[in-house]
Amino acid sequence: MPTVVLLDVSLSMTRLVSLEGTEEYQRKHLAAHGLSMLFEHMATNYKLEFTCLVAFSSLWELMVPFTRDYNTLQEALSTVDDYDKTCLESALSGISNIVQDEWGVCIPCQVILVTDGSLGIGRGSLRHSLSVLSQRSEESKFPLPFPFPSKLYVMCIANLEETTDTLDILERLIDLNNGEGQIFTIDGPLCLKNVQSMFGKLIDQAYSPFHAVLKCGHLVSDMQMFPRPEPVIIDEELEPVPKTINTELDIVGFIKIADIASPPVLSRHLVLPIALNKEGDDLGSGLPEETEDETSASQIAGKMPSFCVLLHGSLKVEGMVAIVLLGPDWYGMLYSQADSKKKSNLMMSLFEPGPEPLPWLGKMSQLGPILDAEENPYGEDDSKSPFPLQPRTKRSYAQNVTVWIKPSGLQTDVQKILRNARKLPEKTQTFYKELNRLRKAALAFGFLDLLKGVADMLDRECTLLPDTAHPDAAFQLSHAAQQLKLASTGNSEYAAYEHNIAPLQTDFSSSSADRL
Repeated sequence: MPTVVLLDVSLSMTRLVSLEGTEEYQRKHLAAHGLSMLFEHMATNYKLEFTCLVAFSSLWELMVPFTRDYNTLQEALSTVDDYDKTCLESALSGISNIVQDEWGVCIPCQVILVTDGSLGIGRGSLRHSLSVLSQRSEESKFPLPFPFPSKLYVMCIANLEETTDTLDILERLIDLNNGEGQIFTIDGPLCLKNVQSMFGKLIDQAYSPFHAVLKCGHLVSDMQMFPRPEPVIIDEELEPVPKTINTELDIVGFIKIADIASPPVLSRHLVLPIALNKEGDDLGSGLPEETEDETSASQIAGKMPSFCVLLHGSLKVEGMVAIVLLGPDWYGMLYSQADSKKKSNLMMSLFEPGPEPLPWLGKMSQLGPILDAEENPYGEDDSKSPFPLQPRTKRSYAQNVTVWIKPSGLQTDVQKILRNARKLPEKTQTFYKELNRLRKAALAFGFLDLLKGVADMLDRECTLLPDTAHPDAAFQLSHAAQQLKLASTGNSEYAAYEHNIAPLQTDFSSSSADRL
């Protein structure tokens, strides 16, 4: 989940703060100290996180584009200059453009606004921008909510007394962002310790790694998931309660990639193994480190056997995915995804909560091993598959649907009816089948004139019958034409969609009656 850090560099951030009667600091120094703490944490625990730094006052500037190099971000904090007044709206518009250019509108993003709570002065200030929201046109609308999924965290380098007048306005920013985000303020006086405490709360909420234990029978492995999975709220419940993933994940089975196909998922996460020493201390996740101590820890972790590594290789070779129980009636899947020809990763995708997240597999709890089946459902040569499961009730979208996009399609359907009409009574069943199919489509589209036109055609065919034609043909054509005319008038009985035109019962021959 990419992160955008939006740093206020207006003149109000240069106000001095006396720290315990000793050296004086500016508020921007406190902001830089808190961000340094955040970057150090991410460099250690969120190495795969892409982060960018944007500075703003009346204008905004992209200081560091999206990167995983946190040293570059740290250096940029010390080179930021001071500018003029605060104009947050233009900065939020800039963020929207940056994220859309880099990630599009589907990737969730976290935005961290670091400011002293100053709203700006006059036109362009946040107070003025929010006061004219209802007067804005579509072209000049406020940039919140962002066009991409996001969470907005506001870090105020100010205590509660200083933000009394501005806290409500900042809360409106969170409300405009669909309620996604939070405002953090400093408890107590402005000092380095309290700034660290504030950023620590942000880290605990948004950037704490998700640790879990992956189990498969007697095999166990400690693992991390990136990004951290978010709680899921089921809207169908009377009192929605967020569902969270268990810290113990059980693999309940394996299935072929072709059978799982491309299922709808809530989110995708990278899975990394965690190596623990005999005392249970974390030795690292096997990612390359910078310092010698971290490198040695990585080497130790790389030499330890890991079930996650074994699982990744097995899924890749066998072309299968592992079904994982995330919680009560909640499933996901583990699979190998290739970044390039030489590199692949173990990924976790989360399904929608419920006992039947993928309709073509049926209920997950009813799936079982192949060995329990009387015969291999895949066959000896694996040429067939037991999936998709056929639903007990026939779905409306599973039935053949008549579609007339071009005139030629309608002409073809009418010609089928006329061809079968000329072969009556031998083609009686086929004739009425095609006739009822056209009738239902015409009623569904409200194309009543078509019914009257086909009825006139059938009357004409009746008059053109040769002398050698079977007498039953004329009766069937007249009966069908009469039924279509009644349906074209909109009569509730004959124009009912469920009503089918039945063949006319005649006594010309017993064989004909048997067929009907």
